[in-house]
Amino acid sequence: MIKNMFDHMKMTVSDLQPVHKVGRVTGVAGGTVLVGNVVDSARVGDRAVITLDDRQMRGEVVKLDQHAVYLLMAGEPEGVSIGDRVVFTKRPRFAPDRSWIGRVIDPDGNPMDGRPLLHGLEERGMRCNPPAAHARRAMGARLETGLAVFNTLLPIVQGQRIGLFAGSGVGKSTLIADLAKGVAADVIVIALVGERGRELRHFVEEVLGEEGMKRAVIVAATSDRSPQMRRQCAWAATAIAEHFRDQGDQVLLLIDSITRFCEAHREVAVAGGEAANLRGYPASTGPAIAALCERAGPGLPDTGDITAVFSVLVAGSDMEEPVADMLRGVLDGHIVLDRQIAERGQFPAIDVLRSVSRALPAAANDKENEMIGQARAHLGTYDRAALMIQSGLYTAGSDKEVDAAIQCNAALNAFLTIKDKRGTLAHFAKLRQAMIGGPKRMVPEDLQKTAG
Repeated sequence: MIKNMFDHMKMTVSDLQPVHKVGRVTGVAGGTVLVGNVVDSARVGDRAVITLDDRQMRGEVVKLDQHAVYLLMAGEPEGVSIGDRVVFTKRPRFAPDRSWIGRVIDPDGNPMDGRPLLHGLEERGMRCNPPAAHARRAMGARLETGLAVFNTLLPIVQGQRIGLFAGSGVGKSTLIADLAKGVAADVIVIALVGERGRELRHFVEEVLGEEGMKRAVIVAATSDRSPQMRRQCAWAATAIAEHFRDQGDQVLLLIDSITRFCEAHREVAVAGGEAANLRGYPASTGPAIAALCERAGPGLPDTGDITAVFSVLVAGSDMEEPVADMLRGVLDGHIVLDRQIAERGQFPAIDVLRSVSRALPAAANDKENEMIGQARAHLGTYDRAALMIQSGLYTAGSDKEVDAAIQCNAALNAFLTIKDKRGTLAHFAKLRQAMIGGPKRMVPEDLQKTAG
């Protein structure tokens, strides 16, 4: 124990930087400050501080050329003048530790909950390469989630990467908390990218609660933080997940949201001189999304896995907007939350017909796959006939498939809201019962056959 403490002290002392590079402001353009005298020694990603009379301003190097270093400041550079002194520092050492479980930290690894935080002995890079593709395991076993819809119709398996597509106010944060509390994993890592400051405490204390925090690490960069820190939030959470994965843990990584990550990336990229010509996003956005998502997934044979859920804010349920479109192409499935479903009080407000888990059919046996197919068929049939049914134009007995869909629709929708710890087998039994609209003795024989 004492040796370990001295190792930590040694590492802390080695992080001290007695000598700093110093430059002078040579120009200001928008939120970017140009600095001279350090072109030969500065590196992209270095941090810098400009001390004014009443405050300190912090920035990060985003661009270099032969004449100046370009700093993207954390806020408007009001009060900065030509010749101001700029002190450069290296990026803080980022070393996750098991003691971080149950804590709330910022993207630099500093505590946000008012308590001291011990850093680990092994530094991790923010932007590591994923495991070698040829050496990674296939996706693993089906995970218990505590949510009937994910235990049956939309299974999540070890090492799977899922996108959660939702507009504002449809229960996205609540669903993320339900997954954090219910999914069978050793460690949960949650990135809150660009979240409102008021909502952070609410999420930790009320939504996630003491039960959810017992195995969780939360990395947060609130909406008032610089774009560099908001982008780094997702990288830091992924690095923490990789740390625990390499120790053999099964890790659930939840990033809320990729949209805000991409918005922060856009700000940094544009400040660095990149044109935003991909429907408002720079061309590097797609590679940035792919690089982040590929770091999650199955691990190597002697490590654990990172099962990941990436949330996406979609305005007006537009699944074709740039971030949603780019993300769908690199994931193993997508879950769509629908505002109309939420407005009728059904939570989680999942649109099953527009959602896909690419873990199927391998994640279920033949009977379960048949039942899933039948349930989706009933939901699809009702959806196609909904206008006629609700307007009173449909006559019972006109179509057996529509009759069966009407019979079980209410029970199926109720099934989709079930949250409990009964497990997958019990949830499939509930699904079978829902497809016949109740006990078999109350249902005509032809509808029993349709329900399987």
